[in-house]
Amino acid sequence: MNGPEIHLSIAPELHLFVAAERRGGRTPLTTDGASTLGHAVESLGIPLTEVGQLVVDGREVPFSHIPAAGESVDVRPKERPQKVPGAPLRFLLDVHLGTLARRLRLLGVDAAYFSEDVGDAALAAYSARDRRVLLSRDRGLLRRRELWAGAYIYSDRPDDQLADVLGRFTPPLAPWTRCTACNGDLKDATKEAVSAFLEGGTQRSYDVFAQCTACDRVYWRGAHHAHLEKIVEDAVSAFGNATSQAR
Repeated sequence: MNGPEIHLSIAPELHLFVAAERRGGRTPLTTDGASTLGHAVESLGIPLTEVGQLVVDGREVPFSHIPAAGESVDVRPKERPQKVPGAPLRFLLDVHLGTLARRLRLLGVDAAYFSEDVGDAALAAYSARDRRVLLSRDRGLLRRRELWAGAYIYSDRPDDQLADVLGRFTPPLAPWTRCTACNGDLKDATKEAVSAFLEGGTQRSYDVFAQCTACDRVYWRGAHHAHLEKIVEDAVSAFGNATSQAR
């Protein structure tokens, strides 16, 4: 049965989630008279992780608000930078965001990641248990009620993805302090201490090493260091808030 009709205005930042006919001006939406305004917004394809405010006839209302006939609703995006309750700020990335996970770790940002698809339910439960912000391009995953917090990744390009996360959440940066393979902490290591992990050419060519305290992986300034250094320099220059230490 049809319920009250309301009128929504969707902020331009959220237009990619909705049908073209809802991207201009205020458009009507027929509700069922019982569901929340949050549910109505989600039904249009907008993850609530991306909604900052719902403003009804000039006043902010919670997602649990039950719409009444004739209400005018402004759906606004999250403000940036976005504040996340609690500390420390930690992330969880789904299986499709491996490159982003490694780049966040390169910058010292705590970013948990599974290289295999463990399923939406497991990811949502992990987010809730460890209070991690789930990053994903899967709108369905971001709609799961178990989530502690989440954010949609708007681009499929790693450079843009990294800039999006750093600009949105402004996590503190500590480059070269975290293992890009497992997310563990790095410690300085002598060549003698890690010699068993090194090939002969590496032992002869390098003298400065770090080792992961969790998985024992060894790091040195190898052939790809210049590329990684560029990623770090660009991120620190654009978003600051970093304590850098050379590797």
